[in-house]
Amino acid sequence: MSAQNPDERGAFTRIVFPDGEEPDPRFTLANERTFLAWTRTALAFLAGGIALEAFGLGGLSPEARQMAAVALILVGAAIAMGAAVRWVRIERALRHKKPLPAPGIVPVLGIGVALASIVVLLGLF
Repeated sequence: MSAQNPDERGAFTRIVFPDGEEPDPRFTLANERTFLAWTRTALAFLAGGIALEAFGLGGLSPEARQMAAVALILVGAAIAMGAAVRWVRIERALRHKKPLPAPGIVPVLGIGVALASIVVLLGLF
């Protein structure tokens, strides 16, 4: 694929991706869909934290419930920020025909799900 004239790209694209070749649009759109999936996951953690504080679990003290809710919201924020960083890193790798970077937000998600599961289990017993 030949390089696109930089003047044809939008201002945001020129600032964030100043060099490299335009990748196949299918790869860019797949990267965008993955970003949106991570964003949905972040929103689920945010909603879970809000719900935990709003509705509570009978087996947790109010302090523990509040700490768990804050933790869920912070994990959601970390996933959202990680999704944005990952989107840019992958787009840059595509534009420079380099290997794709490892997903650094996967451990955050794994730990977040494990902690959320523990909170729910503690609340049930």
